[in-house]
Amino acid sequence: MKSDKPINSFCGQTRREFVHTAAGGFASLALSGLLELDGFFVRPARGAGVDQVLRSPLAPKKPHFAPKAKRVIFLFMYGGPSHVDTFDYKPKLYPLDEKTIEIKTFGRGGHKSQGRVVGPKWQFQPYGQCGKPVSDLFPHLATCVDDIAFIHSMTADSPIHGSAMLMMNSGHILSGRPSLGSWVNYGLGSENQNLPGYVVMLDRTGGPISGAKNWTSGYMPASYQGTVFRPKGDPILDLKHVDGMAPREQRTLLDFLHRYNMEHAEKRADNSNLEARIASYELAYKMQSSTPEAVDFSKESDTTKALYGIDQPRTADFGQKCLLARRLAERGVRFIQIYSGGSHNDANWDAHSDIVKNHSYHAGNTDKPIAGLLTDLKQRGLLDETLVVWGGEFGRQPTAEYAKGTGRDHNAYGFTMWMAGGGIKGGVSYGETDELGSAAVTDRLHVRNLHATVLSLMGLDPNHLSYFYGGLDQKLVGVEGADPIRAIMA
Repeated sequence: MKSDKPINSFCGQTRREFVHTAAGGFASLALSGLLELDGFFVRPARGAGVDQVLRSPLAPKKPHFAPKAKRVIFLFMYGGPSHVDTFDYKPKLYPLDEKTIEIKTFGRGGHKSQGRVVGPKWQFQPYGQCGKPVSDLFPHLATCVDDIAFIHSMTADSPIHGSAMLMMNSGHILSGRPSLGSWVNYGLGSENQNLPGYVVMLDRTGGPISGAKNWTSGYMPASYQGTVFRPKGDPILDLKHVDGMAPREQRTLLDFLHRYNMEHAEKRADNSNLEARIASYELAYKMQSSTPEAVDFSKESDTTKALYGIDQPRTADFGQKCLLARRLAERGVRFIQIYSGGSHNDANWDAHSDIVKNHSYHAGNTDKPIAGLLTDLKQRGLLDETLVVWGGEFGRQPTAEYAKGTGRDHNAYGFTMWMAGGGIKGGVSYGETDELGSAAVTDRLHVRNLHATVLSLMGLDPNHLSYFYGGLDQKLVGVEGADPIRAIMA
């Protein structure tokens, strides 16, 4: 079919129209630059040079009140570390080792009324000015206890990995809900428009059960979902432009695509996913130059690398992730999540048969890197504004799961997590489990209290931060709401 345009037309414009559009574009370069600093994308519109302005979903937003922290680093110990073997000292468990007692438990093996006790397999020593007892599993992290608040009375709704992980990440045992990192980015936006606002780093053995559901944006636009990073090699798969395509050509292609996307979006103003998709093209374009710099450790000193254990094969992998987390935090990434453990069975903290073999391996991989992260953040003046969270989807029982062996079943009735950094009191412990560590009995907390604490420290009111979906004002902490753990907040 013959075109109505002369043969010297380009992208639906004559040469004169194209020059006119370009002239308008050059004249507005300064304004475009200023607008992009405020989180807007400015691209020439189709036609007579009228620019169209699209605000990025990740543009910075004002918090509800003055925040104590600017960013979050969540260290997720996938599989469920045993609290009675790590940070929740239970001296009465030692003499009960191998004895069968009456005790109510609920794990993947169902409800039980008695069990064979597995005494703690490591000794505890007091550390710091606070005198906090810590297991010999964590000799490096133990030196940081005066900066840490230990939460010993956490509870969750499920003792099954998939649903428990969804609860820890999204506040609900069912999938389809936005994750904690998505809520933080929805509420605050990103400080760096050249990098994702929410980054996830997986274990080298693979991702956790349920996969991307754990860092999804759920019913929110896709811009708020987590972006999976790798600490070495190509940080983001499929980010590089097509071989042989020059940056100028790619920019032209994106501008051309943007015009038609905007025309499509104008007729569908209620479809936020379209704007999110358009913004994602721009972010990907910027990340092609920003991301390689963020993961480049060449300017880090040997002393810093040794602090994270990168100079040792045992700790190099997790150490690289922790160092990258610090670098991303410095560059304004709002929420960073690092997984220790992946895949299934002993590839994560899920110690069903041999607690010594399992926890010695995973603690040995992470102890020095985590201590290095806290130390490095502190000496750089970043810890006061960076909230660090440690924990798994649940804890483990004080009794054995099987007739033989030292493995422990899942325990959602009571377990330990800890927080450090931005807005947290150091050297404190809050809540208690019973004398055997089977259930929380004093100052019982729910996962939603943890989420409320994170949001509150970031300057967001957890009971007012909402997203309208399905006819309701949805909240991370549920319609019933939740209070932050104020006892551990500075």
